[in-house]
Amino acid sequence: MSDLRITEAFLYMDYLCFRALCCKGPPPARPEYDLVCIGLTGSGKTSLLSKLCSESPENVVSTTGFSIKAVPFQNAVLNVKELGGADNIRKYWSRYYQGSQGVIFVLDSASSEDDLETARSELHSALQHPQLCTLPFLILANHQDKPAARSVQEIKKYFELEPLARGKRWILQPCSLDDVDTLKDSFSQLINLLEEKDHEAMRM
Repeated sequence: MSDLRITEAFLYMDYLCFRALCCKGPPPARPEYDLVCIGLTGSGKTSLLSKLCSESPENVVSTTGFSIKAVPFQNAVLNVKELGGADNIRKYWSRYYQGSQGVIFVLDSASSEDDLETARSELHSALQHPQLCTLPFLILANHQDKPAARSVQEIKKYFELEPLARGKRWILQPCSLDDVDTLKDSFSQLINLLEEKDHEAMRM
C-alpha cells in the first residue's frame, strides 16, 4: 500500500473517532409516562414515592389533596399524580384520572379487615373505571416488613384479582420501605408494560 493510501486510511480513522466523540449529539430523551397513584390513607403511597426520589423520610407528609412527583428511572421518567386516600377525598379520585397512562395502587397488607375490604372495593372500582380499565396497573402490597402483613397470594385471593383482572395488564408485588431494590424492580416491570402498550398503539 502506498504512503498516500496509508495516510488517507489514518485520516479516515481519525475522522470516525472525532465523529464518535464529538458529533454524536445529546442522548435521546427518556420517554415520560403520566401515572395516577391511589390507595387509602396510611397505605404508604407518599413514603414509597419519596423513597424512589431519594427524599429524606423526615420531610414526608401524608398527602391530603394531591401531589405530583417526577420519578426518574434509567429508561423512563414517571410523572406520578398521587391522590390523597381519606374518606372525603376518595369520592373525587375519578376527576383526576383523565390523561393517565398507568395506575399505581398501594395497599397496606397489614391493615385491619375493615380497611382491607375498603381497599378491595376501591381497587375493584378502579379496575372497572372507563378511564382506567385498559391501562397497566401496578398493585403494591406494602408494609411487608410488619408481622401482620398478608402474603401476596393471600392478597391476590382476597382481592379476587385473577377473575376480575383477567385480560388486563397488571402486576401484584410485595414491597416495603426497607427493600428499595424490590420496589424499583416493581416499577421497572410497570415501565415494561407501559412500553408494550406504546408499541401496540404504534402498530395499530
